[in-house]
Amino acid sequence: MFWPIVACVLLPWLLVYLGLHVVQRGIIFIDIAMAQMASLGICVALLFRIDLHSWETFAIALGFTLVGAAIFSFTGKRTSQVPQEAIIGIAYVVAAAAAVLLLSRAAEGDEEIKQMLVGNILLVSPSDVWICFAVFVGVGLLHFALRRNFLLVSFNRSKAYEAGLRVRWWDFLFYALFGLVVTIFVRIAGVLLVFSYLIVPAVCGINLAQRIGRRLLVGWGIALAGGIFGLFASFWWDLPSGAAIVCTFGVLLVLTSALALLRRSSVASSASS
Repeated sequence: MFWPIVACVLLPWLLVYLGLHVVQRGIIFIDIAMAQMASLGICVALLFRIDLHSWETFAIALGFTLVGAAIFSFTGKRTSQVPQEAIIGIAYVVAAAAAVLLLSRAAEGDEEIKQMLVGNILLVSPSDVWICFAVFVGVGLLHFALRRNFLLVSFNRSKAYEAGLRVRWWDFLFYALFGLVVTIFVRIAGVLLVFSYLIVPAVCGINLAQRIGRRLLVGWGIALAGGIFGLFASFWWDLPSGAAIVCTFGVLLVLTSALALLRRSSVASSASS
């Protein structure tokens, strides 16, 4: 349990930050679509009998996510008759179906489908944790250095256009870095857990705070609690670790939403009186 706990402590901070960007952009399912495209790359590697823990497999999976980054950045037009969520949904469905087709040709296909969806963070190795953490630190530093433009494009897109930023290219850089994070994390956690870590803590932070800094703090607390409690629940009751953590996040989201509703009701009552 030691290294899974270390992973749940060291890794979520960047996922929460990126999740705030994703929620603000209104493209909630882009993370699960990118994760599925990374999984499709892993399926291709499996079909060609490449070691799933090799850098060759990682490069193939990253290549698929970069294709997704290009598609999503160049379809996110300022005005378009086709909502970007439709493109994201289509990409996810096609990638998922292609993964199933590829795995149907592999002897261990059924087990790999399960692994692809929910992962098994209990089996994470020290090298997996430190490599993932190093990549996250690198991406985090780049985001910090370019934070002004990234935040402007995500949180005030019209102002970014007015400032003369090449928004489409900034979108591509964001999605490319996002794809790198998703690709390396999906091999540890699976598609569903990637989505949960990116979206649920961010939504909880938005429910309970107004400023970005406070939303990050709330999100980090939720990510830490969800990961740790989910791990212990899977250990105590002999449950799949990924599914246990996802369900724990669901419970925390319900609790924080109820708390936010109570706070708003209290504020409204105070204002009326």
